[in-house]
Amino acid sequence: MKTVLITGISRGIGRALTQSFLDNGDFVIGTSTDGLVDLKHENLVVFALDLSTSKSIKECVEKIGGFNKNIDILINNAGIWSGESENSPVLIDNLRKVLEVNLIGTIDFTQQILSLIKEDGHIVNISSRQGSMEITDHSDMPDYQISKSALNMFTRVLSARLKDRITVSSVHPGWVKTDMGGPEAEIEPEEAAEHIFKLANSKVETGQFWFKSEKFPW
Repeated sequence: MKTVLITGISRGIGRALTQSFLDNGDFVIGTSTDGLVDLKHENLVVFALDLSTSKSIKECVEKIGGFNKNIDILINNAGIWSGESENSPVLIDNLRKVLEVNLIGTIDFTQQILSLIKEDGHIVNISSRQGSMEITDHSDMPDYQISKSALNMFTRVLSARLKDRITVSSVHPGWVKTDMGGPEAEIEPEEAAEHIFKLANSKVETGQFWFKSEKFPW
């Protein structure tokens, strides 16, 4: 049985991932903004975590630490998008809000929880093809795109820092039918979760960007 920490499990990919690990017999520590989810399981505990506030991050880390479990896998799944439309200028207030959750809060939480992650553990950052510098040639969601490209750099920086100790990966989950992805998206959250579950449980080269078990362009 592994202990898996997943942020943002109330819906979408996070919820599907939680179910995948529970079905596998693992213990899941999940978070949601208000600490509430519509899942009940003997191997699931949920804490409140608002990545936009330092106070919430600190309190959540303290509660997880008090639970007395070391973590095998951390999946940084929680993220937001402001809803900026195509070809709009970058609205600074929106950018600040998105960066606080998708980047700054995620980095803060990861660094504070790092001492609880086991040697030979795996940190998986849920990124997006929208954060690929090579692929992105449009401005459908600029604040989200900027945040995910920066998150990819955090993956590289952290992987260098933790080399030979903890594996760090970014993953593009695909275009998923979630509140953010919309109903026209190509795949269900369960399919995305299947590929992320496989990656999280695999011994892969650290500091890489993945999609369906293949390296993805930065």
